[in-house]
Amino acid sequence: MTQTFSRDDVAKHNTEDSLWFVIDAKVYDVSEFVDAHPGGEAVLRQVAGTDATVAFYNLHRHEVLTKYEDLCIGTLQGEKSQVITPQPGDLSTVPYAEPLWLTPPFKNPYYNDSHRRLQKAMRVFTDKYITPEAQAREKDGQYISQELIDRMSKEGILHMRMGPGKHLHGVELLGDAVKGEEFDYFHDLIMGQEGVRANARGFQDGNMAGMVIGLSAVMNFMKDQKRKKAIMDEVFSGKKKICLAITEAFAGSDVAGLRTTATKTADGKHYIVNGTKKWITNGVFSDYFVTGVKTDKGLSVLLIERGEGVETKPIKTSYSPAAGTTYITYDNVKVPVENLLGEENRGIYVILSNFNHERWTMVCGTTRMMRTVVEECLKWCHQRIVFGKRLIDQPVIRQKLAKMIALTESHQSWLETITYQMCNMAYKDQATYLGGPIGLLKMSATRAAHEVADESVQIFGGRGLTQSGMGSVIEMFHRTYKFDAILGGAEEVLGDLGVRQAMRMMPKAML
Repeated sequence: MTQTFSRDDVAKHNTEDSLWFVIDAKVYDVSEFVDAHPGGEAVLRQVAGTDATVAFYNLHRHEVLTKYEDLCIGTLQGEKSQVITPQPGDLSTVPYAEPLWLTPPFKNPYYNDSHRRLQKAMRVFTDKYITPEAQAREKDGQYISQELIDRMSKEGILHMRMGPGKHLHGVELLGDAVKGEEFDYFHDLIMGQEGVRANARGFQDGNMAGMVIGLSAVMNFMKDQKRKKAIMDEVFSGKKKICLAITEAFAGSDVAGLRTTATKTADGKHYIVNGTKKWITNGVFSDYFVTGVKTDKGLSVLLIERGEGVETKPIKTSYSPAAGTTYITYDNVKVPVENLLGEENRGIYVILSNFNHERWTMVCGTTRMMRTVVEECLKWCHQRIVFGKRLIDQPVIRQKLAKMIALTESHQSWLETITYQMCNMAYKDQATYLGGPIGLLKMSATRAAHEVADESVQIFGGRGLTQSGMGSVIEMFHRTYKFDAILGGAEEVLGDLGVRQAMRMMPKAML
């Protein structure tokens, strides 16, 4: 049975040898913990024998206490804890911490019960399995474990991250949360947004992002059906990894500037590939490389298997090495002509059609991370006391929060509008009509992320620049949001794409 104590009982334990205090109606004995306290012993001695609730929450989040449950020896007589400890899968009760479709009493026409079941199941999975590993790998820089990959494969998560399609039919998805035949782009949106809640941007890309942007080219453009199925089975099982290798030192968003070459052998049975690729996500640990190459009359796309002549080495970036960012060298690599994706010299269509889902997925993640930052800021402003007031009581802080909330909600709404179009367009029509709108959405979302990141650091102050403690999520987002502004097409390029596509559709009578 839990012991109970009076406040007078606690007050007696303020000596060198016995140090107790109260946090949220719970009594903690830290006598043996004083020397091990990360913040030093003086901080604990200052609150010995007192109710330290206000002091604690002015420095820490409630989750910190879960690490030290063994120090709790009882509760205060006649008092109950006020702070709720979230459990795996719980929705946040903080305003604007969840999209409106998950926030009572708001309604939304896009989502049904299958979407809600999937959201719940994926959140539980993320909280229990992805987040712990993501945080560990973000710190040590190691790559994703095979154990987690196998677990995601078994639950159908790898399959779902590729979006709707026949590859989901007959696959059990997160304990039958949704049927493969009914899986649509709103289910896909949920997978993208729930998965990034692990708050580890490097690991986020290291968690099979190469598959998400690379395997689709194989699924949609490989002609040899038997070979395609074999590769898909290998990747979905987690036994093989795949990445998209387009970008080069001389060709980033300028895809037409690729210099890697593919020359056919005299017998016409193989291509010989020479060149380099740079900043390739997951390339360090990938087995397959969907590679953009220059052929005799244009661009082509080849599936290249790791082997003789393929060399990969890590590239250091400002996010965690867990992403597996890579420099690739192809030195006289022999590739069967059957590994051509799409038509020879018409690979630009493979590349461009592949970009839509990649960019849309990035917007899903960016928008969800903006929301997480809003939640962190609302929590902090509610508990942080400066100049005798909570931060939330300062009008200038409320203005910052208002801007952040407005940017997040507007981009979630725009994202859902685009997603509805994707649900009601054939893949070919998406490539024709949605390239511009998705490009504009990604450009705007990453500009919004810039504003949200900047305001959040101002709200958190020094903690927003610290990689541990209260502001760690803020620091991570501020340091890494630029990846989404560059990867998949730079903001300026995508903005120009959106306007140029609109101009092509401008009626001549308006000129």
